Amino acid sequence: MKSWSVPAPAKIPGLAPALSLMDTGTGTIRPTDPQGTARMYVCGITPYDATHMGHAATYVAFDMVQRVWRDGGHPVLYVQNVTDIDDPLLERAVAVGEDWQVIAERETALFREDMTALNVLAPDHYIGAVEAIPSVAGYVQSLQERGVVYAVDEDLYFSVGSDPAFGSVAHLDESEMIRIFAERGGDPDRPGKRHPLDCLLWQAARPEEPSWDTALGHGRPGWHIECTAIALDYLGMGIEVQGGGSDLAFPHHEMGASEAQVIREEYPYAQHYVHAGMVAWQGHKMSKSRGNLVFVSVLRAEGHDPMAIRLSLLAHHYRSNWSWTPHGLQGATDRLGLWRSAVACAAGDEAAPYITRIREHLANDLQTAAALDVMDAWSVKAMTGAGTDTDAPAQMSALCDSLLGVRL
Repeated sequence: MKSWSVPAPAKIPGLAPALSLMDTGTGTIRPTDPQGTARMYVCGITPYDATHMGHAATYVAFDMVQRVWRDGGHPVLYVQNVTDIDDPLLERAVAVGEDWQVIAERETALFREDMTALNVLAPDHYIGAVEAIPSVAGYVQSLQERGVVYAVDEDLYFSVGSDPAFGSVAHLDESEMIRIFAERGGDPDRPGKRHPLDCLLWQAARPEEPSWDTALGHGRPGWHIECTAIALDYLGMGIEVQGGGSDLAFPHHEMGASEAQVIREEYPYAQHYVHAGMVAWQGHKMSKSRGNLVFVSVLRAEGHDPMAIRLSLLAHHYRSNWSWTPHGLQGATDRLGLWRSAVACAAGDEAAPYITRIREHLANDLQTAAALDVMDAWSVKAMTGAGTDTDAPAQMSALCDSLLGVRL
């Protein structure tokens, strides 16, 4: 699948400290420790609607992970998927009377445009679930060979109990897992299942639904195995970061990790499970089902600077749940204006101490709000005309572009 194009960040003097991130699996902030290339998998969109601010917050957060790693001298291998076949997409197609493929292609194209506008570095591999179907079938066969797959009618299920580590990502008790599983695409009450939490690997063809011919028969993949297959194909085991929104910790990341660990007979699938918080609007988490969405593309069409939109996201810690407000966007617009005026000054305070402080804040679990405050402090002093370093404005502008992803 086609990705998008954003210039690689330019190198700025010095190196970022080692990046520490909150790991959902351990509940602690721990250093990431890439040995060579830093590998990251972030779950992508299901393209049945445009990019809303909740999506944008997640992908900007993991863009910051990429940027801090690169600033620390690490090559990065980043993979993201597109769930371009799934029940919500098919339901939307029926509801609006449009071909599901047309919807998926249109919304994926709009997502690319939004990511480009927000200066989000593109993944090295951008893979659609449909193109991964042959690989999915192969991995399901591997699980069959290990005796951990069974049929319900003609559908195939994974026995989550076959992984001794199942439950170690989200750390929920069984009753809570069953409740959430039912809310997030699972089928705990389906007759014939051996355990309520066993997850669908392969769905046999249904009337009037798309399906593909594979060694498993005529059908399509379950949700979790798609990401497992793509991640194993392009990244392997023991990746540094598995990322996504906090609503993916269970069941999606829990199930996917167990599938990978049983397939490869290795542990762990990921060193860090990193999750971004939820963005609310009108008192509720933004969701397509509720319809309370603020779209990046609409804000852009209204004339809002994409860099102000990005700054409005960076003003919140990536793990926090927060509410979108027009006031927050106006504050980000004002901040962007201050920074642009400051870097246009003839001189400013020496950049190096400010760059060091910004790097330290970002290395500490992406404390972006504190990093923005440091840039504010430099900008205010530059605007007073008290600084004497004529190189500082260009250096701070380069810092913003390369490390914060904010083009001035």
